[in-house]
Amino acid sequence: MTSQTFKNRMLAVALFVTASVCGHAQQFSMQALIEQSLSKIQQPTPEALLNCVAELKRIEVMFPDSIQPKHQVALQSLVFSVTNPHAPQTENLLAEAQQTIMKMEQMKNADQSDLCTLRGFLYMVRIVQNPAQNGRRYYLEVMQNYEKALKLNPENQLAKQLQQKFFEGMKQQTESRTSATDQ
Repeated sequence: MTSQTFKNRMLAVALFVTASVCGHAQQFSMQALIEQSLSKIQQPTPEALLNCVAELKRIEVMFPDSIQPKHQVALQSLVFSVTNPHAPQTENLLAEAQQTIMKMEQMKNADQSDLCTLRGFLYMVRIVQNPAQNGRRYYLEVMQNYEKALKLNPENQLAKQLQQKFFEGMKQQTESRTSATDQ
C-alpha cells in the first residue's frame, strides 16, 4: 500500500517536472523564434521589416496567450510605419497594430507601461504621416502616453527613446516653421 502511494507521488512529481520543463521549453522556443525574426532586421529595409512582421504574426498564432509576440508585432509594424509613412502597406499595418494593442489591453498580465508606449508610438506615427493635420490632433495623446509609460516604469527605455525622438521631431518642425515665417 505504501508503495502504491509512493508510486503515485513520484508520478505526480514526474508530471509536475515534465510540465514545468515543457512550459519552459515552449517559452524558450518562442523567445528563440522572436529573436531569430528580429535578427533579420539588422538593416531595417522596408522588405526586411515587412518580412519580420509576417514572421512575428506567425509566432503570435503559435503562442496566442503570450504577450511578447503581440508586443513585437505591434512594435515592428509601427517601426515600419514611422519609417515608411506613405507606403501602401502602412495603413493596414497601423490598423493591425491598433487591434493588437487592444488585444493586449484585454490580457491581465500586460505591462501597462509598454501599452502606453505603443499607444504613444501609434499616435506619433499618425503625426509623421501628416504633421500639419495630425500634429495638433495627436500631440497631447503622444505626450500623455509617453509620460504615463515613464511614470509607470521610469526604466522603460523604449518610452524614453521614443519620447526623445518626439521632442526632437517637434523641435525640428517648430524651427522649420519659424525659418519659413522669417523669409
